[in-house]
Amino acid sequence: KKNKYAHGVSIVEIENKSGKWSIVKDSVYNRRITPDTNVEITGPARGSMYVKTDQDLSGTKAKGTFNNCASGKTPWGTYLTCEENFNAYFMSSDANEKITPEFKRYGISTKDWGYGWGKYDDRFDISKVPNEANRHGYVVEIDPTNPNSTPKKRTALGRFKHENAEVVVAKDNSVVVYLGDDERGEFVYKFIASKKYDPKGDNSNILEDGTLYAGKFNDDGSGSWLVLDEKSTGMKKAEICVHTRQAASKVNATTMDRPEWVASHPLKAEVYLALTNNANRGKSETQPVNAANPRKENKYGQIVRWMPDKSNHTSDKFKWEIFLLAGNPKVYGDERAGTKNITVNNMFNSPDGIGFDSKGGLWIQTDGNYSNKLEFEGQGNNVMLYADPKSQTIKRFLVGPVACEITGLCFSPDKKTMFVGIQHPGEDGIESHFPSGSDTRPRS
Repeated sequence: KKNKYAHGVSIVEIENKSGKWSIVKDSVYNRRITPDTNVEITGPARGSMYVKTDQDLSGTKAKGTFNNCASGKTPWGTYLTCEENFNAYFMSSDANEKITPEFKRYGISTKDWGYGWGKYDDRFDISKVPNEANRHGYVVEIDPTNPNSTPKKRTALGRFKHENAEVVVAKDNSVVVYLGDDERGEFVYKFIASKKYDPKGDNSNILEDGTLYAGKFNDDGSGSWLVLDEKSTGMKKAEICVHTRQAASKVNATTMDRPEWVASHPLKAEVYLALTNNANRGKSETQPVNAANPRKENKYGQIVRWMPDKSNHTSDKFKWEIFLLAGNPKVYGDERAGTKNITVNNMFNSPDGIGFDSKGGLWIQTDGNYSNKLEFEGQGNNVMLYADPKSQTIKRFLVGPVACEITGLCFSPDKKTMFVGIQHPGEDGIESHFPSGSDTRPRS
């Protein structure tokens, strides 16, 4: 129970008093959303055979959210939390359990990643509750200003290992959401809501229904969004929303080098995607080297950007280019050194979190190899960098403590404070005393 309740989402009100930020401890908004919190299933998968269990015969009410990765913010004031490695929590008490192809595609097997929840909660034992795994791996919408509201799993946005959800309102008020699936050789997606955004109306259920697309990046710099519907996939809508990876494979979308965060430029129609690394690139037929993923056994990662046709986010056509190839110019003189905007003063590997400030500056956060040895010599700890989208120049902004990931970019409303997440400093027993120093245990 303690391990379970360390997962999920915290909603915490903070305030600035005399230049110091602190938690408002008695705020009515403060609450925890855990793996046992009641969550509503919405969208095409709601009530379908894929999500029904003996505990929820209607297939409408799930329990909890866990392994939450990045996030998204909507114009109507809600928060989107993204379920990533949900497969890590499922196991089978029957060692001979036959794992279905659908489960294999999502990394679900008879063994979990060591959490052991299935020993005490049948929900996480696939031999006892096989459909429970289908009820996780979604974007969950939360209203932080209504502490009595029920979180909603938005199955219309697809089921995979979600990184973040970048919400954009197009010229005609269409709501577009860009999404990445953080797995080697998986896809980047776009969702267009059926209903348009109404600045003066109720938008609370706008993400309940819409059309999902998977990205195709052609070697000539052109691209298209391939619709995932019954005609293109041979799958019903509910099945597409539960087995989204299979649907994208059926339309031959481009397999990518672990799609991480997607970020949309605030001042023009331009979208950026962090591709962190991929040891499998070029080693199988499904993951060939291509223009968007140009390096075999990619150790450093890259950032790709695309420009929607006619500057319209709802268009199914776009032009794309590589914004940067990360690398190590200290060690290598070939393509492994990276693009020209990578130098010994700003080099890094594994771009992960990306986001824009209000003036159109791109911030890049890394979650990669911090050994500082061999092909990573001179790169040091994980970092945060600032990139100018126009000149493509990159500057190092901060270096994280030992063995951490830099993540969670956010600004205060007056733009005078930047919040940055320092995740798992000192992981794997590597010595770190962040943030308190001396002999204290490291803390995120």
